[in-house]
Amino acid sequence: MESPIDYPIKKVSPASIKPQFRRQLVRYPGREWPGTIVVDTKNRHLFHVREGGMAMRYGIGVGRAGFTWAGEAYIARKARWPRWTPPAEMVARDPKAAKWPLGMPGGPKNPLGARALYLFDLTGRDTLYRIHGTNDPSSIGKNLSSGCIRMLNQDIAELHLRVTLKSRVVVLDHQAG
Repeated sequence: MESPIDYPIKKVSPASIKPQFRRQLVRYPGREWPGTIVVDTKNRHLFHVREGGMAMRYGIGVGRAGFTWAGEAYIARKARWPRWTPPAEMVARDPKAAKWPLGMPGGPKNPLGARALYLFDLTGRDTLYRIHGTNDPSSIGKNLSSGCIRMLNQDIAELHLRVTLKSRVVVLDHQAG
């Protein structure tokens, strides 16, 4: 469910973000098709692959120890100012989350931020992981989340416009191999 209100997105000054986590067009040597999203949790970057060996690179916040994941998924749903409903496991470990058993309405104070991309596995099941905005810009470049991929609200809004449903998402496994 989305908020019926389209709140303005407060832009974060690039000066407040470390240079390596600012949105920028970069060369991309990977083999993925244009339109694919590649998440590099180790370096805390998300790449949206473009034509001609290029990608838009965004800084991200990722899961803390024990809350990371890797694999392939696809975008099954896109939402503007999404409702956040904490999963039962989060409610059990975080008393603050218990305040929202039916979900927190979308808006500037919502932890999912301005937009969310809902990731489903290749069998069509919801992974419960999201690529979403954040109301805490200081979390970009850090390992703090419960496994979701956080982006600046201005960055997820731009990505939200560029990706389509069924877009492929690859979260790299830095433990393999």
